[in-house]
Amino acid sequence: MRKAWISAVALLGVMLGPAGVAAAQQQNPWVVIEQWESAGYQVNIDRIGNAPIGECVVTGVRNPQQVVEEVLVVDRDRHHRRDFDVIDVVVHQSISVSLDCTG
Repeated sequence: MRKAWISAVALLGVMLGPAGVAAAQQQNPWVVIEQWESAGYQVNIDRIGNAPIGECVVTGVRNPQQVVEEVLVVDRDRHHRRDFDVIDVVVHQSISVSLDCTG
């Protein structure tokens, strides 16, 4: 689970870094939205204008939110003694994508 969390943070760093935002602005908005959704995010879109989304320009990717819940995991060690661990599980994550659809 920690590997998935680290991967998500690394992806977030790439996407939110200056080069990531510049690259996102040059991509089709559907591609940017799909990238975040495939990373497990619920994407909230805010836009100005009424052009179809495919004709819009991505002006920002911001406000990543994660809801994490601690879960108790009970296991047995090699001596058959109970082993208790608490791990963080992401139960919901969302991000906002801003679009300029004025044409």
